[in-house]
Amino acid sequence: MRSLQRNILAGIITIGPLFVTWLIFSFLAGALAKAGLPVVELLAAIFPEEWLDHSWLQYILAILLTLAVLYVVGRVTSLVVGRQAFRLFEAVLERLPIVAKIYTSVRQLLDSMMVKKESSQRVVLVDFPIPGQKAIGFLTRTMTDATTGELLAAVLLPNAINPTSAFLQIVPIERVTETDLNMEQAMSMIMTGGAVGPETIRFTKPALMAEEEAKPLAPLA
Repeated sequence: MRSLQRNILAGIITIGPLFVTWLIFSFLAGALAKAGLPVVELLAAIFPEEWLDHSWLQYILAILLTLAVLYVVGRVTSLVVGRQAFRLFEAVLERLPIVAKIYTSVRQLLDSMMVKKESSQRVVLVDFPIPGQKAIGFLTRTMTDATTGELLAAVLLPNAINPTSAFLQIVPIERVTETDLNMEQAMSMIMTGGAVGPETIRFTKPALMAEEEAKPLAPLA
């Protein structure tokens, strides 16, 4: 029984990532095909060619058509006239009460994922859920306390095994411990519950860094 359980677990570990990858790929391909399929079916009705009657061929053509449309839209919006027209379109959307909030949130999320900055999306450690116990998080941005002028950090803490849910913590920057982990290493540790990860990790701040952060802030002018 132990050998059976061990082999089944090894099979799950081997097939699991491939299965999840296939699910994500199938979802994206299905979404692209669903968007372009009406146009392909219309073309098949206008031009009743025998080779267009195959469902698998229509599926592929729909995906290619959607990708072509996305490319054209991206190309047009990268031009000066296209950018101005898109800004006008966004201005119209921002006047719609519910649509504006959804569109703005999704746009900011996609922009933060696509734009790579040196100071964004760093892998850090913060005290959670109690002092002395640290959790892996992603420092998404910094901000300033309007009352004291203290520098704050917005840290997203994904749940282990299931990173689709997470906690957002606003903490003083001195309570954030920088790590030398990259995004891939951090996600591997989170997805496997720590079973996969580097041999060493920066858990404690260097003494000089801790002393600098312990100094009081200069008074605001």
